[in-house]
Amino acid sequence: MAHDHDELGIRFGNAVYDDDGRELGTIRGFDEHGFYVTLDDGLAELSVEHVRSSPQLGEAELMWRCWQCGEMGRLEGEVPECCPACDSPEEELYYWIED
Repeated sequence: MAHDHDELGIRFGNAVYDDDGRELGTIRGFDEHGFYVTLDDGLAELSVEHVRSSPQLGEAELMWRCWQCGEMGRLEGEVPECCPACDSPEEELYYWIED
């Protein structure tokens, strides 16, 4: 599935629907097996600004993280096309919330 999602037009934050057209969630990551979906209110609801994770934890930062090397970076618009640290493709990157 290396870059099949690009050919199909599937991107981070796209909505995923069931057979009846009900929205299930949004895409939050890719790997060799397919994609991961978040059931939260949707990544479109999250911004690159600070978001509240909970009153007990305080502020949280929406970031991206690499499955291969663990590199993390601030999310400025979209997830990078590859990891700047290890050059892993976009499929190895996923959304991450850091406290």
